Amino acid sequence: MYDYLVVGSGLFGAIFAYEANKKGKKVLVIDKRTHIGGNIYTENKDGINVHKYGAHIFHTSNKEVWDYINQFAEFNRYTNSPVARYKNELYNMPFNMNTFNKLWGVVTPKEAQEKIEQEKKEAGITEPKNLEEQAISLVGKTIYEKLVKGYTEKQWGRKCTELPSFIIKRLPVRLIYDNNYFNDLYQGIPIGGYNKLIDALFEGADIKTGVDFLAEKEKWMSMADKVVYTGAIDEYFEYCFGKLEYRTVRFETEVLDTDNYQGVAVVNYTDRETPYTRVIEHKHFEFGTQPKTVISKEYSTDWKEGMEPYYPVNNEKNQILYQKYRKKAQQQEKVFFGGRLGEYKYYDMDKVIASAMNGWEALHR
Repeated sequence: MYDYLVVGSGLFGAIFAYEANKKGKKVLVIDKRTHIGGNIYTENKDGINVHKYGAHIFHTSNKEVWDYINQFAEFNRYTNSPVARYKNELYNMPFNMNTFNKLWGVVTPKEAQEKIEQEKKEAGITEPKNLEEQAISLVGKTIYEKLVKGYTEKQWGRKCTELPSFIIKRLPVRLIYDNNYFNDLYQGIPIGGYNKLIDALFEGADIKTGVDFLAEKEKWMSMADKVVYTGAIDEYFEYCFGKLEYRTVRFETEVLDTDNYQGVAVVNYTDRETPYTRVIEHKHFEFGTQPKTVISKEYSTDWKEGMEPYYPVNNEKNQILYQKYRKKAQQQEKVFFGGRLGEYKYYDMDKVIASAMNGWEALHR
């Protein structure tokens, strides 16, 4: 008999298991996949830690979370500075003075601001009716058409004119020469990869992989006093109110016989013609010098059952549906729901850690 059954071995489950272990609790962790780590799992190919489920760059301004996670792994100084590729033109992201100089030849912040304001004025949009109009009203037509439109349409699988304006509340414009994507104080990748971090967090817990919890729910539930469930909340309740929607990502990963393919870890493809949204070159996350390289092309697509759910579709219809499931979840005495799928919420990693720590404390007040 265990004190806790943790269903799902991603970051939320790992933090929870660690906190329980620290307090002397017996913990059993089960996962449907054949490995632990959830979406931050890395696979070693030719000495390179490959982010199997998409790029994960740790960043936070929360010192408590940063100090906490540094107990388990040392982080390198990786800074996320992605490049946007529109056809054969390359631009720095996020939108900053390097971007504006390449677009318009402007060299001062005043010139860049004037150019953006001029384009916004020419568009004359006061009440945006869709995402296209919203984006143009924020940054003007040039930035929208080269750096926003194609990428967003691939990401959502529909035209920007068919997407609601609220998806883009703001588009950060930086009038400085700075290619650092995140504004956070702390940023990096665990030295040796995320598996090192996950292994340290799960130390002391019993782990079973390749296990489908929902196929034998009663059996697993009977093995612990409390259950921490990090899978899809609607699936747990057998879709009794209907299915929540997700976007998913398909990866094409290949080993290339070159030591440097694109010169940066992340390149976003912002034209509509290129079918993938971005290309990740994994070795650059850890400043690799291996003779070969590994790249992953990412294709955004609609989620269907059996696929890995990545991004909750955050619209009114899905939020209303999720609130029904949430209410039902709150009535469960033995089961605590958490994480990206359990809370139907897209989480950055630092927010997952904070949420798991808060969840642990909430259960032990």
